[in-house]
Amino acid sequence: QVQLVESGGGLVQAGGSLRLSCAVSGGLFSWSVMAWFRQAPGKEREFVAAIRWTSRTTYYADSMTGRFPISRDNAKNTVYLQMNSLKPEDTAVYYCAAGTPGSDYAMGYQYHYWGQGTQVTVSS
Repeated sequence: QVQLVESGGGLVQAGGSLRLSCAVSGGLFSWSVMAWFRQAPGKEREFVAAIRWTSRTTYYADSMTGRFPISRDNAKNTVYLQMNSLKPEDTAVYYCAAGTPGSDYAMGYQYHYWGQGTQVTVSS
């Protein structure tokens, strides 16, 4: 059973940075994709970024490209989301997800495993 545990959220001022971590246990298939989604109060869940576990191919939501690089450390079984130049509208609960979505990497329903989420709050 795959388990995902996020950490690194918190309160930060606009313009600041945070690095979210997602520790993975229980093993992953070699073709798995790891992703970050977020959900702000009153809004639908939104795709942020994804990375293929073996090839390191990355995918980003158009609004996140360049600002939120995703990476992974195989030795530590951990995926990271480096969040830079944060804005108040980035305030949300950020979730780590794992699955085998194929080309539909931005679709949440394609992911089988989810973490509990970590709160990110950006003050203006």
